[in-house]
Parts: sequence; C-alpha cells; structure tokens
Amino acid sequence: MLNQIILVGRLTRDIEVQNSENGKKYVNINLAIPRSFKNADGVYDTDFISFKAFDMVAESTSMYCKKGDILGIRGRLQSSSFEKEDGTKEFRIDAIAEKVTFLNSKAKDTPERE
Repeated sequence: MLNQIILVGRLTRDIEVQNSENGKKYVNINLAIPRSFKNADGVYDTDFISFKAFDMVAESTSMYCKKGDILGIRGRLQSSSFEKEDGTKEFRIDAIAEKVTFLNSKAKDTPERE
C-alpha cells in the first residue's frame, strides 16, 4: 500500500519558517488548485489545499518561493486525533509535503534573500 499525493497549484501567500515547540522547523504551504471540470454554472472551481513541510523542504521552499508561484508537491496524508476541552475526540487529516518542485518561480524578478 502507498500513501502518496501529487498536486500542482499556485501559492496563495508568502511562506515563513516557524519553529515547533520541540525546535523543528516547518512551514505552512497553501495552494490554489483549479479543478479540471466546470461546475453547473460553467465555471472552473478552485480548491485550496494546505500542506505542512519540515526541515530542508521547509527552508528551501520559503527561500525560493513567493505568492503566485506555481509549485508541484509530492507528499502524503497523515491522520491524528486530539481531545477537545469538552472531552470529545477530534480527528484531523494533514497533508505533509515531502518534495516541492518549483515549476514557475519569480525569484529572478526579485532580489535574492540571504
């Protein structure tokens, strides 16, 4: 069995590296991905998918990508659960980016980041 997703979309906002409580570096990546078919009104809807990336993938993505760039992401889905304050259990599925491919970068038009 294989848990793998591959999506291509446009970055909806600039990315900032953050540090988790245990010191691990991560970023949140949000992609706008147009659907390949029109809805009942004859319009292409867009899905907005959020990913997390860690360590070197997080750093290189934040360094070279800006809002509006087109990215290809290969990753996996990861499930987790937690208990809410009222005692109920909540389940969540996160998309984790394992590889990010820069398909259309505007880095040439902007000053280099150090």
